[in-house]
Amino acid sequence: MRFATAAPVATDSFAPLSVPVDAGLNAVRGDIAAVLSMRHGGPRPVRLRYECVGRADAPVVVLAGGISAHRHVAANAEFPEKGWAEGLVAAGRALDPASLRILAFDFIGADGALDLPIDTADQADALALLLDHLGIARLQCFVGYSYGALVGQQFAIRHRQRLQKLIAVSGAHRPHPYAAAWRALQRRAVALGQLQCAESHGLSLARQFAMLSYRTPEEFGERFDAAPEVVNGRVRVAAEDYLDAAGAQYVARTPVDAYLRLSESIDLHRIDPAAILVPTVVVAVEGDRLVPLADCVGLVEGLGPRGSLRVLRSPYGHDAFLKETDRIDAILATAFRSPGETA
Repeated sequence: MRFATAAPVATDSFAPLSVPVDAGLNAVRGDIAAVLSMRHGGPRPVRLRYECVGRADAPVVVLAGGISAHRHVAANAEFPEKGWAEGLVAAGRALDPASLRILAFDFIGADGALDLPIDTADQADALALLLDHLGIARLQCFVGYSYGALVGQQFAIRHRQRLQKLIAVSGAHRPHPYAAAWRALQRRAVALGQLQCAESHGLSLARQFAMLSYRTPEEFGERFDAAPEVVNGRVRVAAEDYLDAAGAQYVARTPVDAYLRLSESIDLHRIDPAAILVPTVVVAVEGDRLVPLADCVGLVEGLGPRGSLRVLRSPYGHDAFLKETDRIDAILATAFRSPGETA
C-alpha cells in the first residue's frame, strides 16, 4: 500500500481536494470528489471522505459502522476528538494502529447531498473508488457492524479480488420484516414533522424510536426502573430524559435527508450469501431485535464452508458492538488469525 505516491487516476473520475498523504503521518484525513454510477440514479457526483490511522506500510483493514458512523473511529494524536469506535481501535487491541492501517469513510449520502435511493452496492463501489485513489490494491479485512456489515457483504461480492476476509457483525443478508416495519414508522415520524414544519422534531422522535430497537427490554428494566413523575400536569416516565437527549444529539449532527436515505438503504439490501466467496465471520447478538440470531444463522448457512458464526449474549442488543468492547475485541482477535495460528 502507498499513500504519498498513489497511482494517477482519470480526471473524469476524481478531483483531489486534499494533499496526498505523507507516509510518516500516523493519521490523515482526505476528501475527494468522484463520479459514482448509482444503482437507482445513474452517474452522480459524490464526495468521498476518509480517515486512515496507523502505519502507512501496514495491512489495511476497513472499519464501517451503522448509518450514524463516520470516518473518525477513535481519538488519535492528529485528531483528538472522540470517535464512534473508542476502545476498539487502540493499542493492544485487535484493531491496533501499531500493526494495522485502519481505514474508515463517510457513507455516501451521509452529508444529506443525495436525495435519491442509495443502495448498499453503491457504498461498496464508492469504497472501491476510494481504494483506487489511495493506491490500495487489497484489504486484509473488512470489519462491518450493522449497516457497515451490509456494505461489507456487497464489497465482498462486487470486489472480491480486493478482499481477503469479511467480518460481519449484526448484519444479515436481508432485512427482517419486523425491523423494516420499525424503520418505516421512524421515517413516517420524520414525514409528519415535515408536514408540521418541524422536521427536526420528527427526526428526534425517529431517533428515540430507534434507541428502543437498538437496546433490549432487559437493559431498560435495569436502568429505568423508577416510578413515573407528574411534571406540569403530565406523567413523565424514567426513560424520557435519556430518549430526549439521544434525539437532540442526533438532530444536531444529522441532516434529515441523510437519515431518510440511509434508513431506506438498509431496507433495500438483498444479497445471495452464496455469492460471497471470501472467508466470512458472522457475529450475531442474542436478543438483537433488529437482526435476529435466526437471520444470521441463515446467512452463515448460505455461505457454506466459507462462513462461521460467533454468538454474543448482551443486554445491549444491536448496540453490543459499541458497548461490549472487550468481548468484541476478543472475537475480532480470533477472527483475524489464520487457520492454525495461536494467540
